[in-house]
Amino acid sequence: MPDMPTYAYRCRECAGTFELLRPMSESGAPAPCPEGHQDTVKLLTTVALTGSASGPAPVPAGGGGGCCGGGCCS
Repeated sequence: MPDMPTYAYRCRECAGTFELLRPMSESGAPAPCPEGHQDTVKLLTTVALTGSASGPAPVPAGGGGGCCGGGCCS
């Protein structure tokens, strides 16, 4: 079974928050709160990406161009 995303919701009646695992195709479907209320709203959440970086981003050749690359930021 493929991994399903977790969606966060907030109940407008009791102000509780809860999460549901559901397929992306059902992300907009109604989600009743655990207390049985029907007036809920899906919350916007951030996605955590994992990985590794070997160092800072490379600087373009010539070092110029762009505001911060041109030295105008202080």
